[in-house]
Amino acid sequence: MLSRLREDISCVFDRDPAARSTWEVLTCYPGFHALTMHRLSHWLWGARFRWLARFVSHLTRWATGIEIHPGATIGHRVFIDHGMGVVIGETAVISDDCTLYHGVTLGGTSWNKGKRHPTLLAGVVIGAGAKVLGPITLGVGAKVGSNAVVVRDVPAGATAVGIPARIIESEQAAAREEKAEKMGFSAYAVTGSEDDPLSRAIHGLLDHAVETDRRLAALLKTIERAGVSLEDDVATADKFDPKYLSKIVD
Repeated sequence: MLSRLREDISCVFDRDPAARSTWEVLTCYPGFHALTMHRLSHWLWGARFRWLARFVSHLTRWATGIEIHPGATIGHRVFIDHGMGVVIGETAVISDDCTLYHGVTLGGTSWNKGKRHPTLLAGVVIGAGAKVLGPITLGVGAKVGSNAVVVRDVPAGATAVGIPARIIESEQAAAREEKAEKMGFSAYAVTGSEDDPLSRAIHGLLDHAVETDRRLAALLKTIERAGVSLEDDVATADKFDPKYLSKIVD
């Protein structure tokens, strides 16, 4: 139990730069509270104390604004940020290291009993306000953009956006995300298809930075193929004038 609590606290520090102390996480993070109480209600549900499990879940919703059915299965190091309005259905499965933002719904599309809620594999990130509906599977490392409505499976590592959700260009999105992480910035699963000029501007800058890195890498390879060692010539300023570089590229 204590090891799970340590994992939960650690993942908050990993994914929320606003977290300043363990005491702050223990007392001021509703997502942490909801997941901790869910372990109790889930155990009661498995022990067939069904009413008591639902009552604990009800109290948790009242205290945190997060509704998790006691029957839902939740793995290790799951992080619910902010959390208000999050709804997780009875047959939902959330694997390790997933992240959910406020307003996320993991809901069903049928009144039939049985599996009717989504399965999230390891490392899934779901943006604020997104709805993931039905017995579908989101692959390892998949991302869902803010306010998207997902009703079909999402492949591993892909990004789904829109209403209904569609898969966007995976290679460009991966390169953009990698560059954002190197710069210390996370896009929080917001995608360039959103009608937000600031988001579009940020993604345009990230794409430009990725393309600039690619072109610089190509230039360095060309210089190396020409037999020039940058380490040997770094102190020779005249060799790096425009005329010298143009000869190497040609």
